[in-house]
Amino acid sequence: MRVLVCGGAGYIGSNMTSLLGRAGHEPIVYDNFSKGHRDAIEGFEVVKGDLSDCDLITTVLKTRRINAVMHFAAFIEVGESVKEPLRYYHNNVCNTWQILCAMDRTGVEKFVFSSTAAVYGMPQRVPISEEVAKSPINPYGETKLAVERMCHWQAEAGKLRYAALRYFNAAGAGDNCRLGEDHRPESHLIPLVMQAAMGKRESIEIRGTDYPTDDGTCVRDYIHIEDLCRAHLLALDRLGDERELVYNLGNGKGYSVREVVDTVKKVSGKNFKVVEGPRRAGDPPVLTADASKAVKELGWKPQFGELEKIVATAWKWHNSHPNGYSE
Repeated sequence: MRVLVCGGAGYIGSNMTSLLGRAGHEPIVYDNFSKGHRDAIEGFEVVKGDLSDCDLITTVLKTRRINAVMHFAAFIEVGESVKEPLRYYHNNVCNTWQILCAMDRTGVEKFVFSSTAAVYGMPQRVPISEEVAKSPINPYGETKLAVERMCHWQAEAGKLRYAALRYFNAAGAGDNCRLGEDHRPESHLIPLVMQAAMGKRESIEIRGTDYPTDDGTCVRDYIHIEDLCRAHLLALDRLGDERELVYNLGNGKGYSVREVVDTVKKVSGKNFKVVEGPRRAGDPPVLTADASKAVKELGWKPQFGELEKIVATAWKWHNSHPNGYSE
């Protein structure tokens, strides 16, 4: 299958591109390289372009005889989305509309969408199942939910087969630790703690130590990037029979911020300064996934269920790429 991977040079996109290739598919990367890295997709066909260019996307779908599209090119920073909501609506909603329009023009039906647990907002209960009310509390979550609704109605019209995969916290390095996490600037917890362990930052700050959890810090569900991408392959295959699929992707087990810090110390053998700060506004105490639907319907099972395994792959990549990707 020829798969157009939008945002294929980014963290999740590059791991997905690699896995598609290893699984016998033919991935074609579509990226504007505003955030992605060419070093992460060496050896794969690349089209440099912006998602706002519907004509170019249409041309690529036609000339490359694309069978399916995977979309990883959204903006993902919650805080930034609050400060610049229109920028997030433009990229996450309007640009995704352009992709869907190009697919509609060319008759390409299969679409795998990178969604998020942020669509749930402050959930009514945890672990979070797909049936929990969707009440986003920031523009990031709102824009992802808006795309899900757009896909739903296009599928109802008989013009789309889509899977919306709601991620919890993707982490680790994939493809035998060859492809890691290199956001600039970095905002995700595990790579930030890695930076402290490597002496690249003076300390790591724990934001809030008085939550109603075992150690007072927030608890989150971490899913290894390889496990995440394998679920995409399974969902893509299932789209041959279904028009609409929605799954949570997580391990179902939560780890606290303090546990993440302690695990990085253990895996790295490094000690570093940890400071305690105030809570970050809008952070729920616990966010964990009920991914039983994906397990049951896709036959998916995470292979990196333990935090130490996830952190070990991330540590290996960061040590082999102390300055991230070269470009």
